[in-house]
Amino acid sequence: MATESEERLISVLREDVRATISDIARKLNVSRATVLARISKLEKEGVIIGYTLLLGKDYLNQFVSAHVAIAAEQKSSALVSSGLMKIEQVSAVHAISGEYDMIAIIHARNTEQLSHLIDHIGNLEGVVRTNTSVILETKEKR
Repeated sequence: MATESEERLISVLREDVRATISDIARKLNVSRATVLARISKLEKEGVIIGYTLLLGKDYLNQFVSAHVAIAAEQKSSALVSSGLMKIEQVSAVHAISGEYDMIAIIHARNTEQLSHLIDHIGNLEGVVRTNTSVILETKEKR
């Protein structure tokens, strides 16, 4: 469990992961060495596992994105999930409860590519059925 000071550091990193150590230290009113030590500790503990590139809305709007709900054979979930993660256009796979077992988030260049991706996912070994929802618009909390 992260301490209160570590939670504040995480919050600053969420706001701007590219902030300099000096900027973070100023915001938290601590030394640069303290910031470096806390970041190192959080990385070693697996609290921070990486740093992510967030793409701009104008760039992302060039793609057709969809959520593909996938029902898998009971003993094939791991196989299906592994197969999905090998598809370049799949950005995430979420295990879910309910009628479907997982949701794959996919980003295609156009509807033709999206159609082929959905067919490919449906043909993966262990997939029983899929249900696709195309994302029309996204509103983000900032």
